[in-house]
Amino acid sequence: MAAAWPAWAQQRGRPVRRLISVGGALTEVVYALGAQSLLVATDTTSLYPEAATRTPKVGYLRQLSAEGLLSLQPDALVGAADAGPAVVLEQVRAAGVRVELVPAQHSFEEVLRKVETVGRVTGREAQAAQLAQRLQQEWAQVSRQVAQATRRPRALFILSHNGSPMVAGTDTAAHALLTLAGADNVVTAFAGYRPLTAEAMAAAAPQVIINSTQGIEALGGVVVFWQRPELALTPAFAHKALVTMEASHLLGFGPRLPSAVQALHRQMLQVTA
Repeated sequence: MAAAWPAWAQQRGRPVRRLISVGGALTEVVYALGAQSLLVATDTTSLYPEAATRTPKVGYLRQLSAEGLLSLQPDALVGAADAGPAVVLEQVRAAGVRVELVPAQHSFEEVLRKVETVGRVTGREAQAAQLAQRLQQEWAQVSRQVAQATRRPRALFILSHNGSPMVAGTDTAAHALLTLAGADNVVTAFAGYRPLTAEAMAAAAPQVIINSTQGIEALGGVVVFWQRPELALTPAFAHKALVTMEASHLLGFGPRLPSAVQALHRQMLQVTA
């Protein structure tokens, strides 16, 4: 009878001994649950904690190789929703590897789902429940702080890891983060990321600009960033109101989401005071 079920289903009840984590936030959860001894590899977005940078790498999460993954003989793979290509993950499943992907919701609930998934896959359900409880307490505190604020800064999120700045519209992790941190995204006319002209930037009139530390470095540093002509007519430029944070902390939607939202909220209010 067992032969009628796919190999991964037959293995679902077996303890995982060799785990691949694809997605920085999921890797953070693996470490937070004390399951890092199971890791045989992570992807290139897995940069936190620092120990994760020393794990074998399977490449970028959207450009995985079935041969590379299977050569590590994993029992299971946990991944972000955008891990792929899909055909590669199907090949990995067909080889008997348990593959679990966590849908992206850009919400605190997504964080809890990541904790639950990793806890279940690694057999650390009790630790996952404890972590979830702590995160819920942190989130309740941060949410109260944001709700008590008397103003909402007009914010613009710029993504520029490759040196070509794009602004975040709706239906993005950046838009969700700004909202959670008590700001209004000035770009709501489109979804996703697009270049923005100087005229449109001036019309949007952001009071504060958000970028990752890596993004600012890719643009040549803070001084060079403020020399960009499309920023010159914005209120943010007049006050040099810029908030930066490490990319995986800022947009990872992992266990550090409460601290990211708290820090972003506080710093946006400070630079727009």
